[in-house]
Amino acid sequence: MSGGSAWTGAAVAAVTAGYALFSRRLASTPVSAPMVFTGFGVLIGPIGLDVLDLGHDVGPILTLIEAALALLLFTDSMTVRRRDLRTGGFLPLRLLAVGLPLSIGAGWLLAWPLFPGLTLWEFALLGAVLAPTDAALGKTACSSPRVPALVRHGLDVESGLNDGLALPFFLMFLAAIPGTIASEEGVGGVFWRALVVSTVVGLAFGWVGGWLLALARARGWVTGEWQQVVVLAVAFCAYSVATALDGSGFIATWMGGLAFGVALRQGKPTGGEPAEKRPADLAEYVGGLLGSLSFLVFGAVLLGPALEHLDWRIITYAVLSLTVVRMLPVALALAGTGMRLPTLAYVGWFGPRGLASVVFGLLLVEDHVPGIELLGRVIAVTIGLSILLHGMSAPYFANRYGNWYDTAKATTPDLREAQDAPAGAGKQHHGPRRLR
Repeated sequence: MSGGSAWTGAAVAAVTAGYALFSRRLASTPVSAPMVFTGFGVLIGPIGLDVLDLGHDVGPILTLIEAALALLLFTDSMTVRRRDLRTGGFLPLRLLAVGLPLSIGAGWLLAWPLFPGLTLWEFALLGAVLAPTDAALGKTACSSPRVPALVRHGLDVESGLNDGLALPFFLMFLAAIPGTIASEEGVGGVFWRALVVSTVVGLAFGWVGGWLLALARARGWVTGEWQQVVVLAVAFCAYSVATALDGSGFIATWMGGLAFGVALRQGKPTGGEPAEKRPADLAEYVGGLLGSLSFLVFGAVLLGPALEHLDWRIITYAVLSLTVVRMLPVALALAGTGMRLPTLAYVGWFGPRGLASVVFGLLLVEDHVPGIELLGRVIAVTIGLSILLHGMSAPYFANRYGNWYDTAKATTPDLREAQDAPAGAGKQHHGPRRLR
């Protein structure tokens, strides 16, 4: 290991240990893990101590963040059930089917007048990169018991699925830009390999892996600890095979998680298995740790350098991306549902941008997108602003919205927000998912 890499490893380990030691104290404050890791990332990056740099550490950095997103996609989609989109499912279904495409389109249109130096497809890429949401950045918004279960459930399911649904848009827009690696195959080739082949690979590995684990659990062949290793192995198997076939490992893991979850739930585990020994726990904790380290990388290699080149256009886009580009599509998606204005505002505001956008942004760097300098700055500033604003505002707005809900529920017996709450919606949908 070179001296530079050794110092990088030491810095990352020190920040991780420091946060771990104070994690319980910080859990009761608005200060989230993404805030802490991003802040320290800026400190150890090129504009600070300069011990972490994309130019020298690009290989390990990309491996780290791709592993984080792959596990996130697999475990998020693994927990999805049909009942999530039935009872009370109109909220996440509308946010995903209507709100997500509208957000991508709004982000595309907003970039047009602000960044005249970019091309049409680079505008589209910016919209796709910043469309997925990340509930971990405003954890109280999805976990506070003051917030109606229907709204918590909707935000949680939306966050778990929209990164996977945004992937096809991202890949197709990337393939349409001349000069990128993806453009060599053309849109048709990317569609075939990234969407069709990757989907088949993911479904095959996910279904077979889930069926085998369900069989082993039913026969009592597998211990609780090794069940969790199987989840990790299947996720990375689907990712690796799809990548080897020049497809999208991310789409393969997302589809693999869906199939794995369905196949696993069809089996019956032995009666003596503790409830807390969920097969996905290890994958979620590993993904959580890698996700937190990805925010450290983001602060060092994207946000820090971007702060040196701020201008009014970048700031304007970031602010409007977190407000109008999110809130207007949400209002349109939920039109006619009977949801009150405070609910529309709450759901619209809590669309934080996080890990998926970080990974997509760094993939643009890897793919040598022509306008990457400007795109990278806009993406970095938008995510950085989201980490700060959504993290700090989550406890306050959850409490304010909870007060409104209590009053409205007492005076309005048929309040829409109090109806159709899905079973189990009072619990976190994703278990440990990511370190808090």
